[in-house]
Formats: sequence, C-alpha cells, structure tokens
Amino acid sequence: MDDRPCVAVAYSAGRDSTALLFATLQVARQHALRVLALHVHHGLSAHADHWLAHAQARCDAWAAEGLPVMLVAERLRDAPEQGDSVEAWARHARYQALARMAHSHGAGLVLLAHHRRDQAETLLLQALRGAGVAGLSGMPRQIEREGVLWCRPWLDWPREAIESYVREHRLDHVDDDSNDDLRFARNRLRAAVWPALTEAFGPQSEASLAAAATWAQQAAACMRELAAQDLELVADGSVLKLAAWMGLSTARRGNVLRAWLSSQTGAPPSAALCIRLLRELPQGEHAARWTVAEHGVLRRSRGRLHFVGAALQAAPLPWREASLCIARAGRYRLPGWQGTLVARRVREGGIPLAWLAHLALRPREGGERFQAGLGRPARSLKKQYQAAGVPAWLRDGPLVYSGGQLLFVPGLGIDARVIGLPGQAQLVLEWQSESDTANG
Repeated sequence: MDDRPCVAVAYSAGRDSTALLFATLQVARQHALRVLALHVHHGLSAHADHWLAHAQARCDAWAAEGLPVMLVAERLRDAPEQGDSVEAWARHARYQALARMAHSHGAGLVLLAHHRRDQAETLLLQALRGAGVAGLSGMPRQIEREGVLWCRPWLDWPREAIESYVREHRLDHVDDDSNDDLRFARNRLRAAVWPALTEAFGPQSEASLAAAATWAQQAAACMRELAAQDLELVADGSVLKLAAWMGLSTARRGNVLRAWLSSQTGAPPSAALCIRLLRELPQGEHAARWTVAEHGVLRRSRGRLHFVGAALQAAPLPWREASLCIARAGRYRLPGWQGTLVARRVREGGIPLAWLAHLALRPREGGERFQAGLGRPARSLKKQYQAAGVPAWLRDGPLVYSGGQLLFVPGLGIDARVIGLPGQAQLVLEWQSESDTANG
C-alpha cells in the first residue's frame, strides 16, 4: 500500500488543468508525494469519451517517465432535468464527483486550475445577476467543503502566463467544443463582452476586476463576523426576537436576517424573500407566515419569528397513544404524538405519583379549562395559551388526564388543582415535541 501523502488535481484534460497537473507533478516528485488526477466524465458532449481516453494516455505517459500520477475517473449517470441550467447542474455534479473520488482515495486536498481571468469573469457574471457582496466575492482561494480542502493556487495568475507555460513545456491538451456554445452565459461574456471591455479599458481590466473580488471577499468576511455577533443578541435557535432585531440599523437587520435564515435552512435565502421580510416585519405585530421555498415556513407570533422546517409540517400519524402509565421519573416517547413526555421527580409543585399510574392522552376538543396557578380562576385553554404567548403551532401535544381530571397541558404545564401536598411523592411533566428538538 502506498502511504505517501496524497494531493489531487481536478483534471479535465483541457489547457488550464493540464498545466496545473504537470506543475503539481514536478513538485510532487521532489517531495515524495503522490498525485491523483481526478477526471469527471459528464456525458454531455459527444467528445467526452475521447477526453477521458486522452487523460488516461497522458497520465500513463507521465507515469512511465517516473512522475507520481494516477488517473481516477467517474462517469456521471444522471443528467439535467428539463428546465435545469446545464451549467449549474454540471458544476454541482462535478464537485460532488470530485469529492467522492478524493475521499475514496485518501486525498484531503484538491487543486483547481481557475486563474485571474476566471475570477474577473465570475465577478462580472455575478454582478449582472444582481448578486450581493457574497456573490461579488467570486471564487475563494481556498475553502473546506464536504471534508475536502479546495484550493486555487493560480487565482492571481493571468491566463497568458498559463498559455506560455503550456507552450514552454509542449503540453498537449484537449479543447472543449462547448466553450464556443453561446447558449452559456460565460461563453457569451468571453465572446462578446470581454474583447470590448479590454479594448475600452485596456488589459488591466482583468486585474482590476479580480482585485475588486478580493475586496468583496474581505467585506463579506466582515459581514459574517458582524452577523455572528448580532445573532447572539437577536436569535435563539429557530426563533428571531423581533424587538431586539428592530433595534439594529437597517443594514445590520438585513445582514443578520440572511445569516439567521441560512443557519436554519442550510442554504442562502433568496433576495426576494429578504426584501419582503425587511419590508413587512416592521409593519405589524399580528400573526403572519411566509414560505421559505422548499425549506419550510416562517411564522410571526408575539414578537417572535419562528422557523418551522418542512419535515416538521408533515401531517400527524393516523394513530396516537391514548393511555400511558408513569411509575417513575424518565422519558416516555409517544411516536403517535411526535414527541416525548418527560417526568422529573420534585419535592414540591408536582403531581402526586399516585395520579400517574393510569393516564389518558387526548387531543384538544374545545371546552377544556385550565388553572394556571393557585388562587387563580380556571380559564379556557385558548385564553391561557394567549396569555402565555404559546404559538398555535406549538399546542399539538397530548392533554394528560387522570380519572377525568386534566393534569397537564403542553406549553402551559401542570394544572394548579392537582399539585401535591408536602410529603407526597411528586413528579413534574414536560412535553418535548420533535419539532422543538429539531429546531432548538
């Protein structure tokens, strides 16, 4: 088994990746490293088989010369669906395949051959799409994703330097015919916009745009740091505290809102959603809801904005446990109710243990009355929920009865009429719904 340290290069067999792979092999031979050439066969071009054969022949020839290279290739079996962006699909599928190959062969570092022109083009494309600071940051020099460190060592190098390197070392490579397909935005930029831009503003345009991306990266880093500080003030897990949020400046509200939404959904929120929330949240305090694409919904209630994930909005199971015996402290999971009833022993303020041996579990039916404290009148559950500020979607746990007497209500606690006397063995109950656990 070859136990030398390993580095991988994303190798399409095109000019830029061929140059990067060859340069990496020169360094690897000097430092006893092994190099994986990772090739993704997208299946989108009639020439894809030829490109793979060329990549294999090139790596075999280098290996015969004593260079420490091995080709690893993966053929994609999926294809973009109707309506998908071919560019976006290919990019996403390519990075997933590269990560799989790197993991399976023990490579924690993957080098990418993007150069300064690529960075400048990315900034222009993002600006034309109306991107924010994060989009205008372009491509990072290095980033860790899916357990792999992705690095772009040539991001500051002009395209001409790479072309010169290829000529100097007579590196044969393939030409991707899709680079001439004007259906793709980047190709239209290269064919029509870039020559005019260079003619109008000179060859320094590339360096200036790439430098602007660098400044945007620094600005984005500052915004992330500020968002992390503001999240400590305005968020509590899946809840955004609106009064504290409103105390921020408009710019900081938008910044921390995007960060909070990203932390809840795992994906950047759409600009349209952020603009709508920034406009509508300060305008009222009434209950309201907003859909977050396929991720879930946002619900405003009692000065708080709650995120409820899509998986937690599924209809309840068709059956629910109707009875329960609690003989001791512990956790009593109730799958039908999608949660757990937790019983804890206390010296006072709890339910006598004798009341818990034969419990009935029921949904709300209307007309139930609950006493929130000693000496206070019993009131309807609706009024008690409103007084306690319990959102409607957090009232779905079971009502717990014993001998026809209501003992416990999720979100409200123990009915004061059943609190035990001093000296009695007592337990307090707590309802933990699966939605609380997942979102908290």
